[in-house]
Amino acid sequence: MGTVRDSLKKWAGLAVDFAAYAVVRLLVAVIQTLPLDMGQSLADGVAALAAGPLKIRHSETDENLRKVFPNASSEARDHLSRKMWRHLLLMVCEIAWAQRRLHLTNWSQYVTFRDNQLVLGHLLSERPTVSVTGHFGNFEIGGYVLGLMGFSTTTIARKLDNAFLDRWVQRFRGAKGQQMVDKEGCAPLIDRHLRSGGALSLLADQHAGPKGCWVNFLGVPASSHKALALFTLGSNAPMMVSYTIRTGGQPMRFEAGCVAVADPLNDPDGICASVTTLTQWYNDNLAIAVGMSLEQYWWLHRRWREPPERVARRLAA
Repeated sequence: MGTVRDSLKKWAGLAVDFAAYAVVRLLVAVIQTLPLDMGQSLADGVAALAAGPLKIRHSETDENLRKVFPNASSEARDHLSRKMWRHLLLMVCEIAWAQRRLHLTNWSQYVTFRDNQLVLGHLLSERPTVSVTGHFGNFEIGGYVLGLMGFSTTTIARKLDNAFLDRWVQRFRGAKGQQMVDKEGCAPLIDRHLRSGGALSLLADQHAGPKGCWVNFLGVPASSHKALALFTLGSNAPMMVSYTIRTGGQPMRFEAGCVAVADPLNDPDGICASVTTLTQWYNDNLAIAVGMSLEQYWWLHRRWREPPERVARRLAA
């Protein structure tokens, strides 16, 4: 009897997951048919609801904004929250539009590159590279455009609980050569990838728990994964802090660039002296990138938690 019950529960779970997948695919199909201006109007309307009467993740967003901008008024925080929601919804639209509108023959109509010689020099080198960014701008489009131009990168990501959605997201990310690796047990694979001269692309603003490397990010203590720095230090791979931001407030108009590069083989300032110094360096440069367009950071993202007491004392010193 228990086996039958477990089987029914499994099939019911699959049915719910497939229904959710079907709804998402339907919404994406509708968005793909919309012109840019209509998608922008849709994002404006839904953002007003999300940040206004619905107050989706309002407490988390407001808490983060209070930490980073302690002198900001309630009105200023609410205004930034609404603009963040507009950005997130435009990001969804842009991801839906990308495969239909963004191609090798027309990418220059949508994307402007800064520091392109610096970035291309590292990507075309025989040495491995580690590129870090954050939950900022449209990082999905950034990876898509790199793949479009023939640069295959490997990215670490947690699998989605919904297997149907997970396979669909994997297909989008892998459409132009981006390889996805599950974060569970990925270290040996990533190590081999870097030793062979591969390129690694990572989101660097994930909370790493109390045992992570605690540094300041945007002036507030945050825990970062030590592995990011170790990938660079263990393989002597240059680390680039990159970004892809929307420009002019218009959908499908992007600037992609590199804020800074740390190279273990050319390190006169001692940036790569330790895991902590490198981690603080890339967090400082991510903060510079976020400063380019504050509303394009995911302020609802739970980046900042309370550090252990000894860590708080060290960072406050």
